[in-house]
Amino acid sequence: MLLVPSPTRRAIERLPAHLRRYVANQDYEAYTPRDQAVWRHILRQLTQRLMDTAHASYLSGLAATGIGLERIPSLDEMNERLEALGWSAVGVLGFIPPAVFTELQSLGVLAIAADIRSHEHIEYTPAPDIVHESAGHAPILADRRYADYLKRCGQVGFRAIASVEDQAVYEAIRNLSVVKEDPVATAAELQLAEERLRAASASRRYVSESTKASRLYWWTAEYGLVGDLQRPKLYGAGLLSSLGEASHCLTREVQKVPLGLICTETEYDITRMQPQLFVARDFDHLFEVLEAFEATLGWRRGGDHGLEEARRARTVNHLVLQDGLELTGKVVARVPARHALVPGLATAVARLEGPIQIAKKGKALGRPWPGEALVAFGEGSLPQRGAFSLDLPSGLFLTGFRVGEHEVINLRGHQDGRPLDLPSWALLFLSAGLPSVAGGPADPGAWDEWFGDPSALAEGEAETQARERKASALPGEVALLYREVRALREAGTFDSERLEALKAKALLHPSEWLLQAELDELEALR
Repeated sequence: MLLVPSPTRRAIERLPAHLRRYVANQDYEAYTPRDQAVWRHILRQLTQRLMDTAHASYLSGLAATGIGLERIPSLDEMNERLEALGWSAVGVLGFIPPAVFTELQSLGVLAIAADIRSHEHIEYTPAPDIVHESAGHAPILADRRYADYLKRCGQVGFRAIASVEDQAVYEAIRNLSVVKEDPVATAAELQLAEERLRAASASRRYVSESTKASRLYWWTAEYGLVGDLQRPKLYGAGLLSSLGEASHCLTREVQKVPLGLICTETEYDITRMQPQLFVARDFDHLFEVLEAFEATLGWRRGGDHGLEEARRARTVNHLVLQDGLELTGKVVARVPARHALVPGLATAVARLEGPIQIAKKGKALGRPWPGEALVAFGEGSLPQRGAFSLDLPSGLFLTGFRVGEHEVINLRGHQDGRPLDLPSWALLFLSAGLPSVAGGPADPGAWDEWFGDPSALAEGEAETQARERKASALPGEVALLYREVRALREAGTFDSERLEALKAKALLHPSEWLLQAELDELEALR
């Protein structure tokens, strides 16, 4: 008998291999009865609170994306509905690397954190959870214009150049979110996690393209308002999934600012409610700001600007040469030309630290080169094999011996008579221009095959441990009470004696306010 894969399995199988490693099973049975009560409490209150304040697509979008009010949605239920919208959803464990998140989004895939916030943090949590990722992000996908924006935003974020310090900040944020949701974490551990985030943020030498892209995403897709500046509607997932933020954001305490590029220069703090929010005129306005931001990136500008962004980032990025070849590596130096060679490019030669991956149209060509690479800019030609002498209009003069398609040995050179410190053995490329310098490798899948870190499979270990501690921290008798309350409500007939017995048992657990709220609701319906 041929087994038909589930909607979620189909979504996972469509992913490139380097993204599948970050996918986690939802493990629906691992949700505790209290987890289900947390979901129900939040969703029922949110839908009431957002009836008149959310964007028009929100309430209808819940049903359109397979999200109900009574219980945590399964990814299969969501994917059955999302397929019709050109999207899908996969489970992940907590925070995933920004490049992975943005690439998934650019492919029309929602990364759904499988965990759910604790009842202590029911109003707001800095940790990604299924309330935020599903009930926050998914419903507005029913609006096609906004869904297109989210994909485009993912593409821009994926191509933005990240710095080495950005990775340190990501790790610190992830650590803090885990600690905050861990029921056995001590005050000292929380303080240390907060200090780590402050230190990581302070270590940034400059604001990278990737940081600016994350700010744009934060102030729109996460915490965006839309419509009239005085009476805006909520559409950002962080607002739509937080009982606290959903109310707080519309108060006078929160300053409302027209959306513009200034949002990419505006910092945010994930650990508290936002004091200022940006308001888009409509969803077309989102594209206007996104396109203006995109025009500032090395991905679009190329030339000296892109080279300098890549050089100071100290990370792996890729150059797109005039003939379409793509070189992945770390830009470590650039030598100025005597004059501009083409608009925006006044560099004689750029030096890349290996390993070097050569690609074309996003597909790697052969195995990576272990050494360095040089890109000399300007019109010129090299022999297929043998000795060469190259005198370029940039003032660059090179000599050496070409032994392969790009491989040269005995390389020597000077710039306007000044000797250059060059590798004697390297790859050498000539290019009349530099159309683009983009973040990350040109072929992420091939790069991952060679240099991917297998430990990424265990990146969710801390989140898993925190979830297990949350489950173990729920006493068995309390879990049974939550389960019995749900069964009584779903039965639709209210046995007064049974309800009174449950209320008496709940009094033995005074800290379980959520359980008491569930019982009060049943009492009102009796």
